[in-house]
Amino acid sequence: MAIRAQVSRSGRGTTVLDDTTALRLQATRQVAHWRSAVIALDDFENFASASAWANLEHHLDVAIRAQLRSSVQRLQKGADVLQAELQAAETIADLDRVRLLVVRFRRKYLQVETALDFYGDAVNTRTSPKTGALLRACDILAGRSLEQVLRPLGHLTPPILTYVDRGLGASVLRSGLRLWDGRSISVAAAIKVTRHNLGGARPSALLHEAGHQLGFSLGWNDELAAAFRQEFRRDAPDVGDAWASWSSEMAGDAFAFAHSGYAAVAALHDVIAGEERRIWSVPPGDPHPPAGLRVVANVAMAQQFYGAGPWDDLVRSWTLAHPADRAPTEIRELYVRSAARLARIVEILLLRPMRAFQGRPITSLVDPLRVRPDELARLQRDAGTALFTSPHWLWEEALRLLALSGYRAATEPEHATEVAQQYEDWMTRLGRGTQVAA
Repeated sequence: MAIRAQVSRSGRGTTVLDDTTALRLQATRQVAHWRSAVIALDDFENFASASAWANLEHHLDVAIRAQLRSSVQRLQKGADVLQAELQAAETIADLDRVRLLVVRFRRKYLQVETALDFYGDAVNTRTSPKTGALLRACDILAGRSLEQVLRPLGHLTPPILTYVDRGLGASVLRSGLRLWDGRSISVAAAIKVTRHNLGGARPSALLHEAGHQLGFSLGWNDELAAAFRQEFRRDAPDVGDAWASWSSEMAGDAFAFAHSGYAAVAALHDVIAGEERRIWSVPPGDPHPPAGLRVVANVAMAQQFYGAGPWDDLVRSWTLAHPADRAPTEIRELYVRSAARLARIVEILLLRPMRAFQGRPITSLVDPLRVRPDELARLQRDAGTALFTSPHWLWEEALRLLALSGYRAATEPEHATEVAQQYEDWMTRLGRGTQVAA
């Protein structure tokens, strides 16, 4: 297609640019724009305030900045190449090629910008000193939960960046995944903590998300899937296939239960409770079990490890509110067949030796009996008030403190205000303590 000559008018007359000059002018303008835009990307305070960046622990700040700066530097090199192509262009065909390169570069820019926006938004949730301290405490909790498994196995624990956002459910951008530009690898596990859980004394969902990181890093998800299929291949292959498809979510649930016990079960119940149509729905490709079955499976973990307890009342009220006979026929049949095999399902999740754990079960590394209600009561009795104030107890027992706060929030609704205040106090101390140490 012919390119029309570009015409500009002034008060003194008319200047007509030839096609090549007109194309060069537009290409020069666009290249200059995107080179300037890349320069702005290199200032991370364009994405999060200086005070928010300061609320990161030093090693996390260094890791994230290095990752983002590497992406920006690659983009800057691309911009330099674009500039060189423009300078070398002589013909209309050359300049049209530059135009296409600009479009391609713009796409790469937006991919890098997406990563910077994501991390900037996450970091910026720490602008408030109080929220910053709570999120640093969440970093510690998630990091310690992973370290308890990874260190004995000889693996490094990835940095953890938690951030607060709206909604009901948590999520994770796992360390080791490729980012939006298709080249950068996420150096930190970025875990979303919901506002209602961060302020409600029960952010145990961050342990579920840490479990996703573990399952991804060690291949636990795939091993669980294979174990489910193998276990039920003769008597219930449909059950094996279904639970295999849910293995990643159930790994997260098992990991959270092992670390925080009933706190994780109750918090999960409250998040996935909903309208009847959602309780039994299974969207195609969804890795989550239907809520009606998932709650029952999580309660089965508590029953198998702890015996009788408040979880029995929870599952009774759940099944009264959501009887299985309301489920679609296919889901109802799967529910009945799975319910009859819950002990075996829990055994695979928590007691089956796995290659991921060097031939051991997950519970040999994280013992759920340490967060059994009577053990939590003993911890509180033995440590006294120092449990919530002493740097030693805060650091050594942070995960059990989370389990205790979550258990009390689940079983003592009449003391909800007191529990929430106590939780906020010890979490803030934990978070601020690490900042001082750094």
